Amino acid sequence: MSSPTPPDTTAGDLSRRRVLILAICCTSMIVVVMDISIVNVALPSIRADLHASTSGLQWTIDAYTLVLAGFLVLAGSTADRIGRRRVFQLGLTAFGLGSLLCGLAPGIGWLIAARTLQAAGGTMLNPVALAIVANAFPGPAERARAIGVFGSMSGLALALGPILGGALVDGLGWHSIFWINVPIVAVAIAGTARFVPESRGARARRFDPAGQALMVLVLGGVVYATIESPSLGWTSPLILGLLAAAVLGVVGILGYEPRRTDPLLELRLFRSVPFSAAIVMALLALCGFGAFLFVTTQYLQDVRGLPALTAGLCLLPVGALVLVLSPFTGRLVGTRGPRLPLVISGAALALGGAASLRLGPATPLPAVLATYALFGVFLGTVNPPITNTAVSGMPRSMTGVATSLASAGRQIGTTLGVAIAGTALGSSLTHGGTAYTRAEHRVWWLVLALGAGIIALGLVSTGPRALRAAARAAALFDDAGPARAAGPGDRYGTRHASASER
Repeated sequence: MSSPTPPDTTAGDLSRRRVLILAICCTSMIVVVMDISIVNVALPSIRADLHASTSGLQWTIDAYTLVLAGFLVLAGSTADRIGRRRVFQLGLTAFGLGSLLCGLAPGIGWLIAARTLQAAGGTMLNPVALAIVANAFPGPAERARAIGVFGSMSGLALALGPILGGALVDGLGWHSIFWINVPIVAVAIAGTARFVPESRGARARRFDPAGQALMVLVLGGVVYATIESPSLGWTSPLILGLLAAAVLGVVGILGYEPRRTDPLLELRLFRSVPFSAAIVMALLALCGFGAFLFVTTQYLQDVRGLPALTAGLCLLPVGALVLVLSPFTGRLVGTRGPRLPLVISGAALALGGAASLRLGPATPLPAVLATYALFGVFLGTVNPPITNTAVSGMPRSMTGVATSLASAGRQIGTTLGVAIAGTALGSSLTHGGTAYTRAEHRVWWLVLALGAGIIALGLVSTGPRALRAAARAAALFDDAGPARAAGPGDRYGTRHASASER
């Protein structure tokens, strides 16, 4: 429910207010998502200044994405319970404070700790911001347009982060990539207090502390083991213990969550083939892109010797293609369904991995940029069909949970991509040159396989059998009523996609 509109508020004033609310929420999306990619271009400077190891650089990225992945669902349900504006303002404050501390960090350990605080604030921003946007635009058509604008900010921010990061690192040093968030967040806090009405969910989901602890145990165990295995060894007692704990965590989730009325992880959703495939595709897609960014920004600076700004500009094809293709892809999903965009994105990722196998220290720059353009095609076509597939056939009451889990899948993918890429590169980061490009090959073969996986899942998840499975899964929820068969205008779940976050 939202705060009532004052009686003397004109239609024009209300429209301007809604635009400002959308702008504030889009700003939060940009700073949170951009901080996933903007840090990548600063990694060589951070390593040199703070004498960081490869695992320290991995944790600089993964401490952020791991917290985002682990607490997104909790933040959304808490905001529904105690107030979205209140949680949103708290998230902005924590994000701004974390950003300030990142810029002041005297060592890599302090930086990783500050990144954790920054991410804790980030978990209270994007899922809550989307709920605020949906509440501010009550009409289905205007809500769909607003959510489309909000969603397009994610891919664009992820792709443009290295460009802005490069300019800041070269001009003001790596600290500035964090300090720039502080004034932006301050303006957003003031704008939220002035323009965003308070709202809550009609029925808030209850807190699930055991489910939250199990989820953190699984994600933290897998990521920590992956990052630290090169130095400790896969057979070390700590690594084996972490992996065993992660397995026990999965068993605990499978045994405990189905018994709760409001579980953190609604496992019944995974009976829908399109939903399950969407979560896996989100994980595969961002695993590939996370690995690409981690490897590429260091290849451009450490192997080719480019300044940070030039390295960031080399990723301009990625950002430009995301900007051009994302709106077109959204329209294509609405008219023809998600299958074609998923096949295109998977093929582009696979081809990008294959082409990257040919890159060396002296590869002509136009060939490098053409290879990066393939990753731009991939990122520009992957997010709209994944979101659509996740909510296809879902009852309206579960679309918020479904898209939150898809967002968590993206963050988990980014976390694993960085962890795996850093592990594959090992000590080659310090050797550079051909040693680095040879070590890269293991990453590019992985990226090629991830692209092939997206193609396969895109075909499987959009067939008639998968859509029937989604209808059966929707019927499991008490508030959904009998699942209806998909009609011609609803074949691809487009009707549900427009209400992807209530």
